Amino acid sequence: MQKRTVSFSRHASNLFFHILTNCNLRCEHCYINKEQHGAETLDIETVRKWLALFSDTKHETNVVFLGGEPTLHPDLAEAVKEAKTLGFQSVTIDTNGYLFHDILDRVTPKEADFISFSLDGATRKTNDAIRGNGCYDRCVTGIKNALSRGFSASVIYTVSNHNLHELAMMPELLKNMGVHRFFIQVNGLRGKSSGKTETPQVTREQWLQTVPKVVEKLARAGITVTWPKVFLDPDDRFECAALVSKNYFVFPNGRVYQCPLCEDYPLHSIEIKDDRLVKTSKISEQDLYQLSIPEGCVMNKLIQPGNISFNPDGSPEHRIACCMLKEEIRP
Repeated sequence: MQKRTVSFSRHASNLFFHILTNCNLRCEHCYINKEQHGAETLDIETVRKWLALFSDTKHETNVVFLGGEPTLHPDLAEAVKEAKTLGFQSVTIDTNGYLFHDILDRVTPKEADFISFSLDGATRKTNDAIRGNGCYDRCVTGIKNALSRGFSASVIYTVSNHNLHELAMMPELLKNMGVHRFFIQVNGLRGKSSGKTETPQVTREQWLQTVPKVVEKLARAGITVTWPKVFLDPDDRFECAALVSKNYFVFPNGRVYQCPLCEDYPLHSIEIKDDRLVKTSKISEQDLYQLSIPEGCVMNKLIQPGNISFNPDGSPEHRIACCMLKEEIRP
């Protein structure tokens, strides 16, 4: 097994392109906030123009089409083809598995490099309690259909205290389906989940007691796993992805964020006006993530302070890593 921290690179870029915010589901951890992100569905001509805004680094940029549910967009296939024509490094569709508009019939595995399916439970009961009745069966069927057609299909699992107990069951499920790529995400307090009185986030102890064991089990099953670092080790140096690499989170109302933790607030550092990229005025996320604090990620301290615990002298018990810092283990 090969384990590594996926370091930030100035020669890599990711474009997370939300082409709409509508969705057929109401997942409890949904981060979409229509007041801040817009309720529009971008027309295909706008999608083409906005893709072109980021095509100067196209050979180094990975495009991820998101929603809401991106397959609800009637022209998603055309958007995928346009990204491929522009020469972006890779094209991914993130989906809940319903695969609307017969998307698997309208794109090829050479056009959509990856299709990532959101599955938040190893059993029907747990997944559907989080995502809605019937989601488990539709998602599993979608994964199998994508694999049978030659697509590279991966699974995304957002860990919360409602499904952590089933994470250890995922290696067998993924192996039986023939999935070889698995992404673990941590439940952020954004969008819909930010208004909940009961936090679904797992504690540091729960995370460290469960996740490392499961990722090793997954690797032994022949599955490559990527998961967030979350908590820095004592000797780790804190780095903010926004200062090192280029990640853009684009929403239908034209806001472009570089830090996903800021998305519930009008702190975007860039916006699209008249199909041009324009820097916003102070104060934006860019003025904040350059600050250095003992707790690690300044955005986490400002927006999700409950994630950090402190010693009696006021010093943090642990530091929070940049949410974009990932670890990976390969079989």
